[in-house]
Amino acid sequence: MAQVSAAVAAVRDAIRRHPWWTDSVLALALTVIGVGSVLVATKRAGMSLAPLDAVLVPVTTVPVALRRYRPVAVLTVTIAAETVLLLFSHQVQVPLGVIVALYTVASRCERPVSIRTAEWTAIPITLGVIINTGPNPGRILPKLALFAIAWVLGDNIRTRRAYLAELEARAARLEREREEKADRAVIEERTRIARELHDVIAHNVSVMVVQASAGEEVFDSDPARARESLSSVAATGRSALAELRRLLGVIRAEDDGVETAAYTPQPGIEYLDELVRQVQETGLSVELSVMGRPRVVPEGVGLCAYRIVQEALTNTLKHSQASAAQVSLRYVADAIELQVLDDGRGTAPAGNGGSGGHGLIGMRERVALFGGELTTRPRSAGRGYEVRARLPLEEART
Repeated sequence: MAQVSAAVAAVRDAIRRHPWWTDSVLALALTVIGVGSVLVATKRAGMSLAPLDAVLVPVTTVPVALRRYRPVAVLTVTIAAETVLLLFSHQVQVPLGVIVALYTVASRCERPVSIRTAEWTAIPITLGVIINTGPNPGRILPKLALFAIAWVLGDNIRTRRAYLAELEARAARLEREREEKADRAVIEERTRIARELHDVIAHNVSVMVVQASAGEEVFDSDPARARESLSSVAATGRSALAELRRLLGVIRAEDDGVETAAYTPQPGIEYLDELVRQVQETGLSVELSVMGRPRVVPEGVGLCAYRIVQEALTNTLKHSQASAAQVSLRYVADAIELQVLDDGRGTAPAGNGGSGGHGLIGMRERVALFGGELTTRPRSAGRGYEVRARLPLEEART
């Protein structure tokens, strides 16, 4: 069975690739059959082949070689020749060329065109049969039935071909949409990783710079404190390297096609204490207050909250020249609210609000991702800066 299917597939492929040769062979076969049937009929009648039959019988079949290129023209020529034979020839033959030409029109032309050509075929053939043999239904109906069968088969093939073409087009469209979704997913993942890298590097490097500067200032006067600052620099550097390894490990896993791996968990709200202690080691006084009844927060919301506090404290260290900061976390009915205040210069970090920076822009993107609200502004007292965010929990779960 498999061999038969393979042979049929090979024949179909050959026909698709060489329509001219296959149609020429078909036209030759029909010509041989048509001329042969006329010769046999004339021999039985004790007659010789009439010149009209010798000329017009091939005209009803030879044009079939061009049926894929000019189907309507081929049908017109074969009908004309067959009609003349019906009117003036005494040898009745099966109009094979007309049947094949009509089938081709029905299978390759739109239905309105094929219906009109079928009507044009039926009318002259019917008139020719009536004139040749009289109004005999026994001779008219079989010919019309052959034409009807040919038209129905051709129309069915055309409909099936159009259906398969639509399926192929739909499959190609779905494939393009899948590739576009994959490309968007890649871009979104790269954006997420870029934000993570920015948060990790900007925060930890800022902390290390402040700690190193503090150690340098007391290096001679207070060696013990200087050593503590250097230890903090080393600890912060190890933490930064660990997060960088995690992020780069994710990238390598995606490149290698690895779906799961054992990575350290991403930070969330439960890591805010550690973040505050890390910043306090730089010399900045930071207080953390938690209000409301703590509850489980979705991982994405927790990571977003952690990164917002991290970015706000990083900006405080780098840009505000502040001496103290306050971090507030409030649990409300359907959201968590964050507030980071400092007593610095009260101006936005240079470039963050425009095209040059990414800190505040990254915070806005994160908050927008969860349908939250973000406010960044100088404090009303004229000294200090405020970052306030509200992250809904209900929307995050839907």
